[in-house]
Amino acid sequence: MRTTQIGNLVQLTWLPDFFPVNCYLVVEENELTLIDAALPFSVKGIISAAAKLNKPVTRIVLTHAHGDHVGALDELKRRLPAAKVYISERDAALLRGDRSLRAGEPQMPIKGSVPKKLKTRPDVVLQEGDLIGSLQAISTPGHTPGSMSFIDTRTRAIIAGDAFQAFHRTAVSGTVVPLFPFPAMATWNKELALASAVKLAELSPAVLAVGHGNLLKEPMEAMKQAILRSEQTLRKAGS
Repeated sequence: MRTTQIGNLVQLTWLPDFFPVNCYLVVEENELTLIDAALPFSVKGIISAAAKLNKPVTRIVLTHAHGDHVGALDELKRRLPAAKVYISERDAALLRGDRSLRAGEPQMPIKGSVPKKLKTRPDVVLQEGDLIGSLQAISTPGHTPGSMSFIDTRTRAIIAGDAFQAFHRTAVSGTVVPLFPFPAMATWNKELALASAVKLAELSPAVLAVGHGNLLKEPMEAMKQAILRSEQTLRKAGS
């Protein structure tokens, strides 16, 4: 496991040179918020990293319900029973293994590894604008119907889940990066993903933290270029 820290944000990365999977610890005054639960074998690393920060994990916040973001959830909840689990109201259904679509949503199959056997259920379901400690929830559908990002109101760091990726190249969810196509392959709706990427860029984040790839300081130029490539790709697909 690789650990990278920028201010109050600690990135934990597994398989960094092949298939990087990240989760994050957000350091609050007296506690820690874990964002995403990585892979089933990530439990030990998460617990160890939290112990080094010498603060308890009181919240487990999920950007979305794909397997590489919730893999360690059940075991983490068993070891940290007091930690409350948060996910968007929409992706709470995916967390139960329910891939069904709702009225008004694009009727496209939900992609990616949706869990089938998770026992953990959310303690809190999130809506746009909700505050979780220093974090504010931002609805960023596209990768999944209920994907959420979170902005640290102290530092303007955005933890974006798979709304962007940053391995080999910064890209909007749904844009294929030839050496790492997997987030694109698991994206439900590319048009919504693009709109969500634009929404995040409009917040002018100081740091962009994604599910796959390195932390990006001063990410605006990389985000703008990724959005431009996504727009061009969608135009070509529609022509």
